[in-house]
Amino acid sequence: MEAYLGTGDRAAHAWSGLTDRTRVIFGPPGHAYVYFIYGMYECLNFVAEPEGMAGCVLIRALEPIAGFALMRRRRPGARSLENLASGPGKLTLAMGITRKLNGADLVAGPLQVRRPLEEMPFAIETTPRIGIRHCADWPLRFVIRGNRFVSP
Repeated sequence: MEAYLGTGDRAAHAWSGLTDRTRVIFGPPGHAYVYFIYGMYECLNFVAEPEGMAGCVLIRALEPIAGFALMRRRRPGARSLENLASGPGKLTLAMGITRKLNGADLVAGPLQVRRPLEEMPFAIETTPRIGIRHCADWPLRFVIRGNRFVSP
C-alpha cells in the first residue's frame, strides 16, 4: 500500500484541492476511493483522514485467501496465484472492483475490510512510492517484508 497525503503531496489526486473527482477523498475516513487510470484500470484507495482533510492509501496488492476460481476467471492471463492481484489494476480486476464502488463504506457497504480470523505476526518494510513522478522518493509505500504477493 502507498499513502497519499492530500493537498501537501504533489503526487496525490487531492493536491489541487476539492473537485468532483476528489470529493470522496475529502469525505469521512473508511470509504473507498476508486478511480480510472491509463484508460484501462481502476485503482482502489481507502480514505484515511478525518472528514475535510484529504488523505488516502492506495491498495497496491493483496494475498488471495479465498475465491481463487472467480479471481482466475476475472484474470485469465494470471500465470500464478502470486500474480492474480500483485498490482493495483490486477487487484481491482481480480476482485471485481469498479468505480461503481467509489464512495462505498468499507465497514458496512458492499466492499468491506475485516480482520482476519487468525492474525499472524509480520514485519513492515517502508520504501519509496512507485509509478509516480512527483514526491516519488517519499517513504510512503508499506509492504509486508518477504511477502511473495507484493507488487514490484
